Amino acid sequence: MKNRRHITTAALLLFTLASHAYAADDGSITGAISDSTGKPVSQATVTIQDASGKAVGATQTDAGGHFTVDHVNPGTYAVVVTAAGFASGNSIATSAPGQQSSVSIALAKSDALDVQVNAQRLNRARNDLQPETGSSIYRFSQSDINNLPAGQDTALNQVLLQAPGVASDSYGQLHVRGDHANLQYRIDGIIIPEPISGFGQSLDTRIIDQLNLLTGALPAQYGYRTAGIVDIRTKTGDDGSGGSIDVFGGSHQTIRTTADVFGSQGPFSYYFSGSLGENNLGIENPTSSASPLHDHTRQGNAFGYMSYVINPLTRVSLMFGTTSNQFQIPNTPGLTPSFTLNGNSNFDSSQLNETQSELNEFAALVLQGTNGGALDYQLSFVTRYSRTQFNPDPIGDLLFNGVASSDFHSDTANGVQLDTTYRLNDKHTIRAGVFAQQEHAVFDNNLSVFPVDQNGNQTSDQPISIPDSSSKTGYLYSAYVQDEWKLTSKLTINYGLRYDKMDEYVSASQLSPRVGLVYALTPSTTVHAGYARYFTPPAFELVSNSDIARFAGTTAQVSGQNDPVQPERSHYFDLGVTQRLTPSLTVGLDAYYKKSSNLLDEGQFGTALIFTPFNYQYGRVYGLEFTANYKQDNVSAYMNVAFSRAQGKDIDSAQFNFGPDELAYISSHWVYLDHDQRVTASFGGTYSLGQTTFTFDGIVGSGLRSGFANTDRLPVYTQVNLGVIQHFNFNNPLIGKFDGRLLLVNAFNRVYELRDGSGIGVGAPQYGPHIAVYAGLTKKF
Repeated sequence: MKNRRHITTAALLLFTLASHAYAADDGSITGAISDSTGKPVSQATVTIQDASGKAVGATQTDAGGHFTVDHVNPGTYAVVVTAAGFASGNSIATSAPGQQSSVSIALAKSDALDVQVNAQRLNRARNDLQPETGSSIYRFSQSDINNLPAGQDTALNQVLLQAPGVASDSYGQLHVRGDHANLQYRIDGIIIPEPISGFGQSLDTRIIDQLNLLTGALPAQYGYRTAGIVDIRTKTGDDGSGGSIDVFGGSHQTIRTTADVFGSQGPFSYYFSGSLGENNLGIENPTSSASPLHDHTRQGNAFGYMSYVINPLTRVSLMFGTTSNQFQIPNTPGLTPSFTLNGNSNFDSSQLNETQSELNEFAALVLQGTNGGALDYQLSFVTRYSRTQFNPDPIGDLLFNGVASSDFHSDTANGVQLDTTYRLNDKHTIRAGVFAQQEHAVFDNNLSVFPVDQNGNQTSDQPISIPDSSSKTGYLYSAYVQDEWKLTSKLTINYGLRYDKMDEYVSASQLSPRVGLVYALTPSTTVHAGYARYFTPPAFELVSNSDIARFAGTTAQVSGQNDPVQPERSHYFDLGVTQRLTPSLTVGLDAYYKKSSNLLDEGQFGTALIFTPFNYQYGRVYGLEFTANYKQDNVSAYMNVAFSRAQGKDIDSAQFNFGPDELAYISSHWVYLDHDQRVTASFGGTYSLGQTTFTFDGIVGSGLRSGFANTDRLPVYTQVNLGVIQHFNFNNPLIGKFDGRLLLVNAFNRVYELRDGSGIGVGAPQYGPHIAVYAGLTKKF
């Protein structure tokens, strides 16, 4: 026993000596972790990594921010520190045998980073509220818009003209797939009530981060305006601070100055944009001359977006916009007066002085959030005020038209919108929502007219005044529910129901089924198809219950029925395929057919350039679209070609706007709608060479309709725009980087006529632009 005790003691002694010898060959790394103000950071995780990135030791800091990692083999190591609420930090330490290596690391607060991450998470949740399954979709990125010849100075309607199936018309109107207007504008998923139609654009292209145009058979979420959904995702200040100043000008005494600024401060971010401009080509010229008469315009707009991240899963935001435009109505020289005023029947038509002003304002307060998993929601309150004032030439209009009408129209809308998404499981995503809107329209017109006999002949050269005022409050309600069902990894079906009700000049409602599918036939081939039942109320701000009987016996008298304008009801079918031919080239083909009852159309029937809705009892619209997109390295190009037919039969509302011959003909014949265009095409592309980008775009149309009951059409037209963008970079810090742009509109000076003043609801001729030169400078900061 005694010998065994001595042996054990000796073994322990040898083990202790060996341990001390081993420890003498190791080192330790110690240090202190603080924030940017020097305050210690406790419970920070410290990891020691070797040259290969492998962790060889780890610990946490104590209450004083200190740490120690022992038994570190000699060598050079990375000390990596992470802590909640801070960006990660690191330092280099060298371990030596029997020595301590000390480091000090200051961590930066990661509030801004956290806010950016939270904002992006909320953006993804918001975008997921808007499904696209079964629809035809055309996307414009911010880069796509910048590369257009006019860049961000391109009007929004001109941007949309580069999408398939979009036809151009006078006064800035667009026709998508054979519809008159019927576009719904959404900003970050929020429906922006439409303004009273006019000449100016209500939204500035500069605010766009991404623009999507959805057409075809839309999911149940989209209603009321269904020819196309213009989905705008705005710029924000979530990812940093900066701004830009842009000056753009050229032909027709054009000058436009625009500025925007964006940034963030902790959980608060903002984006503001504004512009002011004027030119002498505010409205399309009614003659083929290069310089229109009396066509000056002043235009200004502003937009703001502010958001505050309440917590990682909730955000509140406020957006607002205002647009104020004033237009002179261009003149046609050489016209002969048709009436006599105070014994005078002479007036130089080039000296007419008609004007129109437009104001549109909107604001939206939005609460948006997610639970980080299954549920997303967005609740918004929206208000909009819009007004249009037409000022006649009190003498000239009486002499030429027999009517001088001062027209003031205003409309106020207030609405609430709720959209939700619930991910039931991996295969089913349920979306549901409600929408309600109250709208109040005011029509305050005052007409100066001449008395006439039963044959319509002027009986006095002294005008009389007839007031024509009315107002109306209307309501829209809707609710929808839909399920996005992923049957397989290749096939997704979105099916749902939508209920719409209107209580305006007429009361009506409809329950509308929707179904759409997307099938990935091969890795490079995708097929989509859909059916939608649509319910489209007439534009409330344009419908009036004016008593036409009060104008009997005057030059403003009309005859015929004045049945109320009804909502359009339609069945819509869409089928398309997209094929990626090469990694650089994608093509698509899409076919659609719409069958309508009470098909809605609009026309300009009075002297004021404000549109009036009416119905065809029967309607049919069908077409085929081809699109191609190419992008490789420094070259990009696109081309869209669309064939369309839009027809109606038997006008069954607002009949007094039409002559008896036209009414009789249309009652028994399918006629083309005035905006029908057989072939519409758009194309464009860019080529970058160093710091220079060459760009072009263009449109081609087979001509809109004209003549008695739209039985004729105008000639084929083409417009090509050329541009060059130069990126400058000076070493001088006061100048730095900026972009210069040169633009040639209608480069081949192909003068064309959009309208000739004939056709259903067409009030005057309009010509496209002559060749024009513009230049711009953009400085970012």
